[in-house]
Amino acid sequence: MDIPGGWTASGDGKAIEKSFRFADFSEAFAFLTRVAMHAEKVDHHPEFTNVWNRVDFRLTSHDAGGVTERDVALASAIDALA
Repeated sequence: MDIPGGWTASGDGKAIEKSFRFADFSEAFAFLTRVAMHAEKVDHHPEFTNVWNRVDFRLTSHDAGGVTERDVALASAIDALA
């Protein structure tokens, strides 16, 4: 399984992670809203944190115990939404 560019394996190997930075809080939150709408549509929801202009994601499929093709597809969609 190929992990999209810029995404890295978590320390425990059970997730992929990436941080995004924006000009300010409004841009970061607007991006996160676009991601949330897509996640609802595909019924696969990321773990995330948002601090001012930064959004950090951790993608894993809890029921599978690690990274699946659904996480890779969501990572690619998140990149496209950025």
